[in-house]
Amino acid sequence: MKKLYVFALACLSSSFLWGQQALWKGEDITSPQINPDKTVTFRLVAPKASKVEIEGDFLPSRHIQTPAGTQEAPGRKEMEEKENGLWELTTDSLPGELYSYTFYINGQRTPDPNNVYQNRDIATISNIFIVGGGKGDLYQVQDVPHGNISKVWYSSPTLGMDQRRMTVYTPAGYTEGHKKYPVLYLLHGAGGDEDSWGDLGRACQILDNLIAQGKIKPMIVVMPNGNGGQQAAPGQAADGMPKPQFMNPKMMEGSVEKAFPDIMKYIEKHYRTINDKSHRAICGLSMGGFHSLYISARYPDKFGYVGLFSAAINRQSKGENNDVYDNLEEKLAVQFKHAPRLYWIGIGSGDFLYKDNAEFRKLLDRKGYKYTYMETDGGHIWRNWRIYLTEFTQLLFK
Repeated sequence: MKKLYVFALACLSSSFLWGQQALWKGEDITSPQINPDKTVTFRLVAPKASKVEIEGDFLPSRHIQTPAGTQEAPGRKEMEEKENGLWELTTDSLPGELYSYTFYINGQRTPDPNNVYQNRDIATISNIFIVGGGKGDLYQVQDVPHGNISKVWYSSPTLGMDQRRMTVYTPAGYTEGHKKYPVLYLLHGAGGDEDSWGDLGRACQILDNLIAQGKIKPMIVVMPNGNGGQQAAPGQAADGMPKPQFMNPKMMEGSVEKAFPDIMKYIEKHYRTINDKSHRAICGLSMGGFHSLYISARYPDKFGYVGLFSAAINRQSKGENNDVYDNLEEKLAVQFKHAPRLYWIGIGSGDFLYKDNAEFRKLLDRKGYKYTYMETDGGHIWRNWRIYLTEFTQLLFK
């Protein structure tokens, strides 16, 4: 019996050590390593590779051809092979920012196996890291009071759905008090969903940190799903786990704009909101900027603050729901008769939508409509949209 006990103990110890070996495998590889001088070192073990590259938005950008035209893309750079199949690259000193990257081994895209921090942008997975200082501090979780995030299911009769999901941020102190708050409706771009602004845009960290610094008013922020044919983000709905797509049903053909009051009705019934134009804002990126343009024009008495971030102006589906998209100039005339307190436009100088936004600003200029404009470097990228959210929210509800 004693021999059997010893044998069992040995087997258990062997299993434990085997499991620990899996845990410890590659423990001595740190990637990325953020150095004191804010350079960053990447490492990858690939002994059979003949070429290893890193692609990241901290490298000089390149231009690629897409169905939407020429667009900016992250730069690529070859890594250097060291001993024992270890590949390495150290960057120049980087400004404080959130960065994303991936490896290419002999041309095959692969994530960094030593970095568990990743984001999904449509169907593409990238590793991320944050360099502290400047904007980087704003995007990190800091030791400040934190708001709460809820994944909320609501009914949208206009879309014919009993259940749709959205993300709602409530500021620190909301659950303990009785105070009413202004509301910002924050909309995502094509291929995104109700998780995008939280995961890719770092919206919750931005809001927590700016509120703690006294730079923005505490507010409720509603992040709905802007794909009118979806219940929720991929993998979170009753349709199983489909591959995320850039193009989804009922994106920019009027359904979302018509159904938007369903969202507002739910929020104003279930949250302590101040329900007037002066305490309601809407903004969004790309498709979400498009939706913000037409929703605010369709309901001109609802939003005192409007933000268009790299807005996909004039990209609607043709021939459908013309009552939503037709006669925009007439709708703008009504909207600006009692002008919003803030009409804000931001775009990157390298954005493929730059020309469309420039033409729209010419229209506003001809009509004498006042707006605030911000132009940044770079293209159609999250780095810009995080900046726009930071700037826009500091101007709200003053």
